[in-house]
Amino acid sequence: MPAAAGGSNAAMPALVLASTSPYRRALLARLRVPFDTDPPGVDEAAVKRVADSPEAAVRELARRKALAVAARHAGAVVIGSDQCAAIDGRILDKPGSPAAAREQLRLLQGNEHRLLTAVAIAHAGPLIEWTDSTRLHMRPLLPDEIERYVAADSPLDCAGSYKIEGLGIALFDRIEGEDQTAIMGLPLLRLCRELRALGVAVP
Repeated sequence: MPAAAGGSNAAMPALVLASTSPYRRALLARLRVPFDTDPPGVDEAAVKRVADSPEAAVRELARRKALAVAARHAGAVVIGSDQCAAIDGRILDKPGSPAAAREQLRLLQGNEHRLLTAVAIAHAGPLIEWTDSTRLHMRPLLPDEIERYVAADSPLDCAGSYKIEGLGIALFDRIEGEDQTAIMGLPLLRLCRELRALGVAVP
């Protein structure tokens, strides 16, 4: 379905986001380039069960998503992406429930963790792939602070159980990374460079 408005250019390749994420859709829409979205239908849990590291898991999922959708959109530029929070080699995925969100925040509070965001771009040439890593330092949190935060921001569909673009920013002492948009699900700085190189008219 169309997900963004903008001018058209017959010479520009079609752009497709292989995702159901409203966060990635909103980020890509910021570029004001026309694109469609197509759910990739990849079994994420199965991939993460056998991956030997969080980095390997997100890379493989981004790749599978891009290739699955590209098979249905000949000639298009297809963006696949995946993200997870990782601490001590353990993947923290979307919590799905308030109880699981509180448990993740209890683990993260007072500690440093990484947010890994992998991107794969399928097009007529070789697959373009990279992984953005952001280090986040969460301040110590009291149990009632965790309870209030989960109730207020409902971060049930966010890796690590926080919405950094919302109230979640108040949970952190320090964030170290090259691209703040990666934290929200899609690293736009490098994505813009890659899309321009592929003929997509990014301003």
